[in-house]
Amino acid sequence: METARADQHSLNKREFEDLCSMVYDYTGIVLVESKREMVYRRIMRRVRAIGIGSFSEYFRLISDPNSEELPNFLNAITTNLTSFFRENHHFDYLKTDFLPEHERDYGQDKRLRIWSTASSTGEEPYSLAITLREYFGSRINNWDCKILATDLDTTVLETAINGIYKFERVENIPEKIQKKWFLRGSGDNSEYVKVSQDLQDLITFKQLNLMHDWPMRGPFDVIMCRNVLIYFDKPTQAKLLGKFMGLLRVNGVLMLGHSESIAKGYDELECRGKTIYVRRR
Repeated sequence: METARADQHSLNKREFEDLCSMVYDYTGIVLVESKREMVYRRIMRRVRAIGIGSFSEYFRLISDPNSEELPNFLNAITTNLTSFFRENHHFDYLKTDFLPEHERDYGQDKRLRIWSTASSTGEEPYSLAITLREYFGSRINNWDCKILATDLDTTVLETAINGIYKFERVENIPEKIQKKWFLRGSGDNSEYVKVSQDLQDLITFKQLNLMHDWPMRGPFDVIMCRNVLIYFDKPTQAKLLGKFMGLLRVNGVLMLGHSESIAKGYDELECRGKTIYVRRR
């Protein structure tokens, strides 16, 4: 009995390769052999959650493009790792360099558009919203500032929209920022904080698969695509960068993750610091 159960819930090489192909087709994310154990654990959670008897039965279920389980499978596989003000030098650059330049050059239009392309549970776009409100202060009431926050994973987007986090997620943020932009719960909720409505008002959360059509038309002043390109192969990275360039205004800023870089051939992008690029033409 135990042997049969082990066989039913094993993940062989062929099954793993088929899963990798499916994930790539839907998301463009490349999974390698070293990720097999991670994939196994995450699929097992879904198998147990819906009461499927075997992996092969689960594979048949998600192979149907119209399956209600397919989004859950993609959500389970997608890695979401984030924190408030992660890679803080990006937010410092926005506050000390980009925003003063933008206000000087575009102060007459008073329009600002930022896209967080992989917003996960919301820490990145809320960090952007804090940065904008800290910089502009009351002047922001005279500006048309909007942050678009997208992610493939609908589960993490729900967390982001709610804006409720364990206090431990914000305890490393300066106390002044904590008290100004987060409301601490009381009683049974004392271990939680909720982001200020003023921050939520700046952000629109949307589900988006970067490998599918993009409904937005831009132009954006800032695009954050951090720790996303590492999941794609070189042709897909080039395709995405080309699409980003089509939506980023001249002198706009593209920010990548700490382990990512722009390949040779993108002469229109000028490096302004670690993983910070300005579009020159």
